[in-house]
Amino acid sequence: MYPVIFELPSWFPLLGGAPITSFGVFMLFAFLTGGYVLRAEMRRMGEDPDRAWDLVFMAVVGGIVGAKLYYLLLNYRELAADPLGMILSRGGLVWYGGFVLATALVVWEIRRQKLPLAATADAIAPALALAYAVGRIGCFLVGDDWGRPTDSWVGVRFPRGTPPSHVDQIERLFGISVDPELVERYGQVVPVHPTQLYEVAMSTLIFFVLWRLRGRHAPGWLFMLWLMLAGVERFLVEFLRAKDDRFFGALTLAQVISLAVVAVGVVGVARISRRAHPEPAAA
Repeated sequence: MYPVIFELPSWFPLLGGAPITSFGVFMLFAFLTGGYVLRAEMRRMGEDPDRAWDLVFMAVVGGIVGAKLYYLLLNYRELAADPLGMILSRGGLVWYGGFVLATALVVWEIRRQKLPLAATADAIAPALALAYAVGRIGCFLVGDDWGRPTDSWVGVRFPRGTPPSHVDQIERLFGISVDPELVERYGQVVPVHPTQLYEVAMSTLIFFVLWRLRGRHAPGWLFMLWLMLAGVERFLVEFLRAKDDRFFGALTLAQVISLAVVAVGVVGVARISRRAHPEPAAA
């Protein structure tokens, strides 16, 4: 685990001494990865590949701002107690919030550039899948978004995580009771499911599936498939996440949103397939 890669020298203008975190670096890598994949797809579509970076810029702005706004809404009590500290904190980015605002801005940019919406969305789908996988590597390195305590061979301890996988933190923040045998064996910092790596593996697999299927179906079909697969992936991994937002019984808020995303994808795939292959009229 490497939460801080290095610190800027003290003589550096304005940001002297500021830490360069692994999360920030891999967020940059995620946007660059998505941009290069999208650029290749736009070239295949016969569009100017450099337009991809305009879409990526909108995704960066919408993704960061939307993710922060969603986090602030989820933590409104802490926001009311310390608004400036919450707004300016380095952490606190939630994927679905970023996805909603980024989607709105990217669609606006697609319309502004007069690009074909459905075909461009299909080009974006594999870029999103791979970019998400790269971003989750940053979450792992900084020790964020880990899962429930486990004694299995996959368990990872995060002594300097955000927060650390400390027994007190797990019980106080997430209301999860830690097995005393784990504490006896590992001490106060217990191993947890590395759910970030689970998402890296699943989202990378989704990327390869989408990459293999691109160009084989009607415009818009691939993006709808990505919605289905990404929603299922997030829904499943949430069962292992250490979360405090299980407002719907055993389900987290992210799982409820995931089900809605899957539903949109299923309906979209069905409708696009039906339009592409209409049933013959009855005799």
